[in-house]
Amino acid sequence: MTLLEAIESRHSVRRYKDDPIPEDILTKLRERIREINQEAGLNIQLVTGEPKAFSGLIAYGSFSGVKNYLVMAGKKNGDLDEKIGYYGEQLVLLAQTLGLNSCWAGLSYSKIPGTYQLAEGEKIGCYISLGYGTTQGSGHKVKSIKDVSNASDLTPEWFNKGVEAALLAPTAVNQQKFFLEYLGNRDNGSLPKVAAKPLFSMIGYSKIDLGIVKYHFEIGAGKENFEWDL
Repeated sequence: MTLLEAIESRHSVRRYKDDPIPEDILTKLRERIREINQEAGLNIQLVTGEPKAFSGLIAYGSFSGVKNYLVMAGKKNGDLDEKIGYYGEQLVLLAQTLGLNSCWAGLSYSKIPGTYQLAEGEKIGCYISLGYGTTQGSGHKVKSIKDVSNASDLTPEWFNKGVEAALLAPTAVNQQKFFLEYLGNRDNGSLPKVAAKPLFSMIGYSKIDLGIVKYHFEIGAGKENFEWDL
């Protein structure tokens, strides 16, 4: 399964079977987590065989059977949420290619003492449930390309494909509060520039969402075709 195929087939799943995740799959997840933590300066942690975090009153009626999850943590700074989204979605799509289901969780979990460790100045941004779902989930209504970008017949095909992939990104309560703008070549740069901006949200999580969206866009557009406008 390619990453684009994983994007197209992956849906949020909140109810899980009691099947343990095989050790070889856990090894692949742990290795990628180690690489990401080194690369991004995050402190992502994989918790397995722990049923309490998603079984309290907060999670009741939404999640069930969750025993495996990612604790998405890192140092408190201005770009932490976007990093969590960007790198967390890498793990979500890796899990999908390995046959697992997943769901981003902003509020529907409890922090269980002893299941994670935080260094001074670190905080938890969210959790991501993992496991074998009772279903494969279902698609959600998405906005149009023109709602979230300046894509048109005049923008490159790779940009339009990137926006299509971005529209399939999971966002908090499917709010899709982002905008992608093709800027073309600026400052005599070698590659066209693309801007990605979070939009105001009463719900929050728009910066985590933006990180997820940017990773999807890169997969659909091809990182070799553009540079982010910083």
